[in-house]
Formats: sequence, C-alpha cells, structure tokens
Amino acid sequence: MGKYENLAKEIVKNVGGKENVSSLTHCITRLRFKLKDEGRANDDVLKKMEGVVTVMKSGGQYQVVIGNHVPEVYADVLPLLGMEEGAADKGEDAPSGSLFNRAIDVISGIFQPILGIMAACGMVKGLNALFAAIGLYADTGGGYLVLNAVGDGLFHFLPLFLGYTAAKKFQLKPMVGLVIGAIMCYPSVQGSALSASGETLYTLFAGTMFESEVCTTFFGIPMIAMDYTGTVIPVIFVVYFASKCEKFFSKFIPDLVKFFFVPMLTLVVAIPAGFLLIGPVATFGSTVIAQTVISIRNFSPLLAGAIVGATWQILVIFGLHWGFIPVYINNIMTYGYDNVMMPFFACTFATSAVVLGILVKTKDKKLKEMALPNFISGIFGVTEPAIYGILLPLKKPFIISCVAGCIGGGFYGAFNFRKFSMGGMGIFEFPAMLEPDGSMGNLIVAVTGVLLTMAIAFAATLFLYQDKPAARGGAEKEKEEDTAVKPGAGESTKQLVNRLELLSPIKGKVIKQKDMKDEAFGSGALGKGVAIQPEEGRVLAPADGVVSAFFPTLHAIGITTDPGAEILIHVGLDTVQLNGEGYKAFVSEGDRVKKGQLLLEFDIALIESKGYLTETPVLVTNAEDYLDVVETSSEYINAGEELLKILN
Repeated sequence: MGKYENLAKEIVKNVGGKENVSSLTHCITRLRFKLKDEGRANDDVLKKMEGVVTVMKSGGQYQVVIGNHVPEVYADVLPLLGMEEGAADKGEDAPSGSLFNRAIDVISGIFQPILGIMAACGMVKGLNALFAAIGLYADTGGGYLVLNAVGDGLFHFLPLFLGYTAAKKFQLKPMVGLVIGAIMCYPSVQGSALSASGETLYTLFAGTMFESEVCTTFFGIPMIAMDYTGTVIPVIFVVYFASKCEKFFSKFIPDLVKFFFVPMLTLVVAIPAGFLLIGPVATFGSTVIAQTVISIRNFSPLLAGAIVGATWQILVIFGLHWGFIPVYINNIMTYGYDNVMMPFFACTFATSAVVLGILVKTKDKKLKEMALPNFISGIFGVTEPAIYGILLPLKKPFIISCVAGCIGGGFYGAFNFRKFSMGGMGIFEFPAMLEPDGSMGNLIVAVTGVLLTMAIAFAATLFLYQDKPAARGGAEKEKEEDTAVKPGAGESTKQLVNRLELLSPIKGKVIKQKDMKDEAFGSGALGKGVAIQPEEGRVLAPADGVVSAFFPTLHAIGITTDPGAEILIHVGLDTVQLNGEGYKAFVSEGDRVKKGQLLLEFDIALIESKGYLTETPVLVTNAEDYLDVVETSSEYINAGEELLKILN
C-alpha cells in the first residue's frame, strides 16, 4: 500500500465495501466504479472526505473525482478490492441503465486503460515531427526513425491493445483478445497486401462510399480487402463476438481439454466471421458515422465548432465525453486528422484563463492558493480540478468559460482546425497540430485560437466576477468546509465556499421541485427546494434559528436560520382551509429553535380524509441570495438527515 492507503480504505468503505464493487477503472482525475447497488454508497460522506473533490453518477458509473494523483489512489484501492489493474466486470451483473449509459460504460472501460500511454506516444510523435520540421535533425536519420517508432508503434498496432482491453471488458480471456488483435494486424491479410498479391476478382458496392475490392475468398466466400492496422471499431466487435463464442463452447467442451480446445474453437469461428462479415460491416458503420458528422460540419463549420466548444465542459462534468472518443480516433485513423471534435481544444484554455482571472481579481487568500495550481493544471490539459473546485461552486465563472469555449470553438471550426495524431494534452498537443508536410498554417490557427479564447475568458472574468461578501445581513454565517484537491499533491485546500446544511424536517419520500403538485411551489417562484410526502406527522426544525412566521392556521411555518437563510415549511396543499384542524403547535412566532426541535404535529389521516394532499414543500425563499441550493439525491429521507445544502 502507498501513501493514500487511509484514503483508499475510506473510499472502499463508503462505496459499500469490496462486495459492492463489480469493477474499477480510472481516467485522469476520477475513480470510476461499477457498483452492484449505488444505494449502498455514502455520497455525502465521500463528498466531504479530505482528498475527494466530488462524486458524480453517469454512464452507469459511480465516479469519485480525486484530482491529478488519481493513479496513486487507484493503485491503493485495487488491493483492497482484490482486483488487478484494468479489472473488468466480474460477471455477476450486466451493465445497467439505458442503452446510452451502457455504451458509455463500454467505451470508457475499453479506452481508459491505454489513455496514458496513448498520450505519451502521441507527444513523442508530435515533438519528433516538430523538431525535424524546425531543423534540429533530419527526418532520414536513425534518431528520427527510432523516435517515430516510439510514437507510431501503439497506433499502428492499436488492435492489439484494444483486443486486450476489450477482452477484459467483455469477460473474454485477455490473451485471446490480444491474439485477435494480432491476427487483425497480420500483414498478409491486410487489404493492401491482398491487392498487391494478385488481381482483383471483382468490386462490391461500386460508386458508393462502401466501394470495396474482393481479391481472394475464404473457401469460396468473398473476402473484402480491408486494412485493419490502426483501426478501432472492427477489433472491438470481433472481440465481443469471440466472448460469446467462448461462453458457448465452455458449456460443452469437457473440462479435461477446455484449456486449449475452447480458445482454438473460439478463434476458428470468430476470426473468419471477423474478416468476412464483422470487420467490413463495422468499418462501413464507422465510415457512415464519420461521413455523417463531416457532412453536418460541412453545413456550417463555425456553428459545429461553436457547439462543441460550448458543451464540451458540460459533457466532461458528467463523463459523457467518452461517447465521442471513437469518432475522434476514427477520423484520425481514417482521414489522417480530426477537425470535428478538435474545437474542444479551446475549452481547456478557456477554463485556465477564467481561473487566472479569478487569481488576479480575488482577495480571498485560500481561493488564490487554489487558483494557481489549478491554472497550471489546466494549461497542461487537466481541467477537472478547476471545474469542480472553483468554476462550478462559483457558477458565473463556469458560464464564462463555456461562452469563451463556444467562441474559440467557432473560430476553430471556421478555420478548419485539425489535429493529425493522437496524444498529448493542453500545451503538449501543439506538436500534433503541425501538418505532416511541416507547414505551420494549422499550428498558427491553434495558437491564435488559444490566445483569442484566453483573452476573452480572462477579460470577461475580470469584468464580471465579484468576490462574495464575507457576511450578509450582519449575521454570522455557519461555515462548513468543502475540500478540493490541489493538482499534483495529496493535500487539500479548504473553505472555497461556505455551506449551510438544512436537515429534513419530515420523514418521507422526496419529491423534486419540478414534480411538485402545486404549480406555484414547483415553478420556483416562491423559493428553491423540494417537497416531502410525509410518513409521520411531525415537523422538526431544519436548522438553528428563529420562528419568523407561523400562520394562525398552523399549516405553514417560516424559520430564519442564524446565517440568514429563510425557510418555508408548508404542510400540505390548500390546507389553509382546514383552519388549524389536525395541527398542534409546539412553538410560537418569535421563538428561538434548535435544529431537530419539534415544531409541529399534524394528523395525516385527518388531512387526507378532508380531501387535501399532504405533500409538504420545504423551500429556501431567499435562494437568489446564494450561489446555489443543492437538493439531496436520496429518494427517501428520515427526519434529521441532510435535505438541502445552501452554498454561499
């Protein structure tokens, strides 16, 4: 175990324990758990934990956002789960959720294990091209050739790596997946080799985007000539098919000979199916996707780039950006560049510039301490710490970064900004933007877009961002410290935002505001919060404060908390007409109350027998004075549990 052993133990404990974890992967900033029961995870405990930025649920994954040192935390968590690195689902549960969520889960599970080495190889390839272009050394020498091999090796033999990771994801023996990848890279079965070895027998789908040569047959069955080295989609589908074959043969082959007969039969069935049907169909499918996306982009490159730039950070927050990775990789492998997804490049620097603007303008020392390392991290391409730790809690800076990203993305779309090889992040992506012939036009567009985006984001932040006042209304605020991780360190800085937690006054089912029966309460016009369908007729104080209003009919009570938040608890809908029947008060207007103190009792059966709903809105009526009011994610709550979180 390493230096994050204690943090790892607490994370495992609060995701429901080892027995609740089906799989674990990680990306640059997040641990991505697949849990058997997400209800067993302690969201609130994890969010408050020192060393954890926040918790997200998306794509069928339970994501614990750590920061830049997530690989070290991941390494300490794995032994506690009894898993090896890159462990996939153990097979107890199929991926849950919608088809979209399952697709995201599959994509992220396959690509995440190789993202780090992919970035490294891409950086070497880009820098090698840059140094040769500016004349540091010749592109014919041994040094250039060796470094080019370092940069190209992974991408040329990408099916091997994806065969291995896809096998883990689809619960196929990893070595079988690796062999499938190797076979799909075998020189003599590539389309170029088949075309060179003999005459074309005939052409299929002539005159369409699917036009293909047939140069040989597999025992009389036409085999389309295609090159699979460096491809993405075909090997994933072949491995998936092979996983089904392996399960099928395992049911019938005797245990005595399973060790070699099952993989042999799996390969003998899956590989011909791959070359004859799965590979061509998957390639045609990827061609359709690429052509469709490019066609949309051709309609308006500027608009397409602006949309990517405006929405990319939102996709990152929810982990949905993984769904676009295959398009990006497919374009580079198919066309030698990507110009469809690359407008997202502006977002990295928009975020960094907003953080820099906050660093310059804020007078909050702790915020300054957090802003500097997050700016540096963002410049190097890792923006999650800045997004979760600074921009989202402050709200307006996040909006500024999205708008600046939109403008920068539109600029990149209009000027056909491209990236020619995968790898690198942030400023380390620039070498991959150098055109293959060494010309600098595309690189100039890249730098210009960065400068434009950063200038807009920085200026807008200086003009629009204001530090929140230290106090409001003369009242002393109740402070509880949120934590956020400094990039590159295991320590956390504290007190980015003040937080007041409101406890649930009632036990029952939680109803989101948009689902409230009463339109006035549900619209948010009277405040922000939730409603509770009560199971017990008791109302407790959600926080320390003063009873600022108590209607004579006893159906509604207002509390002003010590920090100044104004809370309305409205027991039932239209229950003012009961004139207090079925209600019993234990406090009076003007009384000082402590959180958890009994305020009111009400008779649920009597109220319902009179034809009234007992749905009880609990609202922060002065929510506009705060950064945000965050509702609980629980569908059911006990009185005294955290219901709302007010951020200031």
